[in-house]
Amino acid sequence: MDLNKLADALIPDEGLLPPEEYEIIFPPREMKKGAEVTRLAPSPTGFIHLGNLYSALADERAAHTTGGVFYLRIEDTDEKRKVEGAVESVIRSLKYFGINFDEGAEIDSPLNVYGPYYQRQRAKIYRSFVKKLIKEGRAYPCFCTEEELEKIRAEQTEKKLVTGYYGAYAKCRGLSEEQIYKNLAEKKPYVIRLKSMGDVNVKHPFHDAIKGEITVTENDQDVVILKSDGIPTYHFAHAIDDHFMRTTLVIRGEEWLSSLPIHIELFSVLGFKPPRYAHTCSLMKVDGETKRKLSKRKDPELSLDYYRKAGYYPEAVIRYLMTLLNSDFEEWTLKFPQADWHDFKFRIEKMGKSGALFDLDKLSDVSKTLISTKSPEDIYDFLKGWTDEFGNEKDRAHFEEREYIIKILNLIMGTGGKKRRKDIERAEQGVRLMDYFFDDSFAPRYEFRFDRETVDAVLERFERLYDPADDNGAWFSKVKSVAAELGFAAEMADFKLRPEAYRGSVADVAEILRIAVTGSANSPDLCTIMSILGKERCVARLRAARMRGKE
Repeated sequence: MDLNKLADALIPDEGLLPPEEYEIIFPPREMKKGAEVTRLAPSPTGFIHLGNLYSALADERAAHTTGGVFYLRIEDTDEKRKVEGAVESVIRSLKYFGINFDEGAEIDSPLNVYGPYYQRQRAKIYRSFVKKLIKEGRAYPCFCTEEELEKIRAEQTEKKLVTGYYGAYAKCRGLSEEQIYKNLAEKKPYVIRLKSMGDVNVKHPFHDAIKGEITVTENDQDVVILKSDGIPTYHFAHAIDDHFMRTTLVIRGEEWLSSLPIHIELFSVLGFKPPRYAHTCSLMKVDGETKRKLSKRKDPELSLDYYRKAGYYPEAVIRYLMTLLNSDFEEWTLKFPQADWHDFKFRIEKMGKSGALFDLDKLSDVSKTLISTKSPEDIYDFLKGWTDEFGNEKDRAHFEEREYIIKILNLIMGTGGKKRRKDIERAEQGVRLMDYFFDDSFAPRYEFRFDRETVDAVLERFERLYDPADDNGAWFSKVKSVAAELGFAAEMADFKLRPEAYRGSVADVAEILRIAVTGSANSPDLCTIMSILGKERCVARLRAARMRGKE
């Protein structure tokens, strides 16, 4: 059979470049020894999940801790699954969590010399190499219909054989030249398949960058490498792209281990040196008495939108994932609590070989601890970003008052040398803690422990004495004077010695004022709260508390 003629018939030139020219167009990258080139290569389906972030973080760290490059490639060979705006969504979602690309699809970078980064835009490159394989007798046309393929699968299943297109079931592998040209003349649709030379009885050792030494069986499947629409399959396209984008390390889920034999053979038949492969373990969760993989259907926390809507601090999510990626990261953070997490020396070989257990409670702990270390300005930016996207109209209006919010955060976060607050794990909690500082979201619960006459007397007397210019000492002296006037112990020591001699203590008087001003019996320092609120608002609240229940 004249394979050159067949190649021309199946793949017309249409401006195709010779395969060897692509080695000149996409030369090896000039990088220091040991620098890794990694990639995230999602399909544009619009759904990016925690597993993608987990893998992207490993890719980004592997590249950037070695002085390498992390790029974005879009594997859009399946046009039916494409969702408009999906690529921008991937970039935006990862950027929110601090993951940035050096080059790639929709990335404005001077490094963008290895594109296009959309696979459908690289069709001519793939077709050039498919044509080369046909000429070499390593690829052939397959005219089998879906019905015929289904019949093959059914027979294999009935006989309990491995399903696929191989051996005696590769019906078109042995077509004569006459049969091929007859089918072409009849305009029968066809795909191009790899002519595998593998033997499933032969096994080879293989070094996985994460799992270590594993055994790989040779591939014997004549997989499709070019679909009937002239677009390659993922298997073939990724081998071409990883070579010409000069990828050195492919980090991907362990579900791709079953495809490894195909990929090894494809790199071999193309004459390319394969990148190193690192197969990550699945993210797991405890479900009752067992552990299972996180599921799109069952687990809302698999979606990255879950963390944005819930308001977890984005760096907290990254720091927690780092503890799953490298087990010694947690120990490192304890040793260097103030260090930037980027300073940690990430190592691909330290990644776990078995399933990583994802625990929302542990993430919450990380988030609480991290938020407690941030400045009021940082927390303001974080909370404002959350309210802009997920807050209500009142929240968004409140956060227009930046200086006012920062004063509040200084108080409730315990900055300025005071003990830092460590119970805020998510944005909405932080936003709700500030509701009572705004009249339109102030919702007091007037749950006083004393009779109305006593409460009103406390509020009326303190209103007459209140001066916003007072410091904490002067302010508390006035609380004490109100307490003494109304039969409360002005000093806690006196109350402890003779509780029966008093109506209560100065702490009870302060609680009455606290409930009137903040709506709750628990709050940070009341003097500071009243200073932030201002005299007009404080007096209005003292009076409103006295008017409670009245028409």
